[in-house]
Amino acid sequence: METLAKTYRIETERLVIRCYEPDDAPKLHEAITHSLDHLRPWLPWAHQEPKPLEARAGLIRLFRGQFDLGLDYAFGIFDPAEKELIGSTGLHTRIGKNAREIGYWIGIDHIGNGYATEAVSALVKTGFAIEGLSRIEIRCAPENTRSQHVPEKLGFKMENIVKRVLYEDTVETMIWSMTKKDYAVSPIRHVQIKPFDLTGTPLLFT
Repeated sequence: METLAKTYRIETERLVIRCYEPDDAPKLHEAITHSLDHLRPWLPWAHQEPKPLEARAGLIRLFRGQFDLGLDYAFGIFDPAEKELIGSTGLHTRIGKNAREIGYWIGIDHIGNGYATEAVSALVKTGFAIEGLSRIEIRCAPENTRSQHVPEKLGFKMENIVKRVLYEDTVETMIWSMTKKDYAVSPIRHVQIKPFDLTGTPLLFT
């Protein structure tokens, strides 16, 4: 088990990025079902869609349980009033100790507004300045130029392109990385965010 995350909620200039809650199931359902054609080319789980609303409630229970147990950290991306789910992101634990992979998707009605870059910037600062990570990665398909622009814009380094088998096809995945040393000289240090813990108490940066 990884060290339990401190951060449950992050407020940015235009977004609320927070741990999922049970009431988010209808918002998640709407965002996914409305954006399926947009998501399917890039996200393997989207090939198992559509699913009923009840499945969203179960997924959110899984997200929250993993979050509270320190197994994985999925966040919803919301408008400031938290009435609409703009997309989803996460600090995923699948790449080793003191490291996270940031994944993200934005609903079809909200692409082109810079929300992915804003959310990823917030998670990068949170990861290094609050959670004490040593490395963050972003992985995407070379053909997914929209997703690729996010790590490029934020100063990640493109380390490698690896091949893997997906649905009996061999596909390529780009690996972008940022280390704690890279972050120390990155403009992301100056991004304005407000992070909060489980109880809603503001967190201090290290």
